[in-house]
Amino acid sequence: MKRFCSLFLIALVSFPVLTFSQEKKEPIVILISLDGFRYDYVERFKPENLSRFIASGVAAESMMPSFPSKTFPNHYTIATGLKPEHHGLVDNSFYDPKKDLTYGIGKKEIVQDGTWYGGTPLWVLAEQNNMVAASYFFVGSEADVQGVRPSYYYDYDGNVSNLSRVTEVFKWLELPEEKRPRLITLYFSDMDDVGHRYGPSNDERLSERLTQLDHELGALFEGIKSYDLDINVIVVSDHGMMDVTPDHFLNLTDLTKGIPARIVNSGALAHVYLEDQKDKEKIIKQLEKSELPIHITDVDDKENYQDLMYKDRIGDILIIPDRCYYLAWETTLTRMQDNMDRLDTDIFGEHGYSPAYKDMHAIFYANGPAFKSGLEIETFQNIHVYPLVCKILGLPIPENIDGKLEVLEPILK
Repeated sequence: MKRFCSLFLIALVSFPVLTFSQEKKEPIVILISLDGFRYDYVERFKPENLSRFIASGVAAESMMPSFPSKTFPNHYTIATGLKPEHHGLVDNSFYDPKKDLTYGIGKKEIVQDGTWYGGTPLWVLAEQNNMVAASYFFVGSEADVQGVRPSYYYDYDGNVSNLSRVTEVFKWLELPEEKRPRLITLYFSDMDDVGHRYGPSNDERLSERLTQLDHELGALFEGIKSYDLDINVIVVSDHGMMDVTPDHFLNLTDLTKGIPARIVNSGALAHVYLEDQKDKEKIIKQLEKSELPIHITDVDDKENYQDLMYKDRIGDILIIPDRCYYLAWETTLTRMQDNMDRLDTDIFGEHGYSPAYKDMHAIFYANGPAFKSGLEIETFQNIHVYPLVCKILGLPIPENIDGKLEVLEPILK
């Protein structure tokens, strides 16, 4: 009998791999973007669920966006690890001379055309390496980049409620292992919407919207805990927000009157595409004579602009307003006055300015089995998120990206 018991114990020790508790779990990453969530909102408003998430995870002082600090360029920078001049989305709106078309975030057919997008987004990299990816809204995810889309994705529809998006994430996590996505991207526009409408200094409006968003994020965070899965959550934003008063909007129609060029404006930056390059010096001098608070830049200036893979899309001349000023066409100025009367506000929120302004800085928070706990780190550039996600998921990191793994690798266990 003693001999039988001894053999039984030896057998248990010899074959521990058969126990279910030691079965290896593949890591999952949920990348959440909170559009327009400025770096200081958590400290100012102390949202309950986000604060708890941060306390037991990793938080950066801020995350520096790429220039211009606009939604589409920076989401796609986070998704590719490339700066806008290297991935092709050089602004929310821009002209491509080779296509003879203007890219605009409201042009659905163009937004879904993968030929506009350079680099290899995370979901494309995942699918190329036989890893299932899913996206409930993220810039580029509804386009066939390199002929690839996520296994699960939705065309953008701002009317879809946040809780509907969260519910879909739970459905994805409940799929059988072979169909379950290991990379999920998720997008919420709340703070950008309210920030634009009332400005980032309107505590009452911001707090009201953030409280609701925090409840919805709390539902996601709590729901994730119910799954016996290795889930890592990264929360980022694309840019911050700055107060702009109506008297600081600059009339771009008057400024560029008579200039022989195509001009595409995004407010904090106007791209000038000349009809004739011989006119450049004359036009620059004409623009510089203006008494408006603007800066005129020659894109051919090698000192300031180097290694521009998508120079044609950036243009020949850039018109950049000073801090807290914003460019607008005359028709837009009229519409803005109507909006002010309707919303009962005399301050707007805008972004797109240089990342050197702290107001433009975004957020980076992370929590999950892969991350250290209670760690605060210094400000870093958003190009470095991409290699971090690759490392967690075991994906190969492309050699030609701008992001570097060594920047964020220390936050991993």
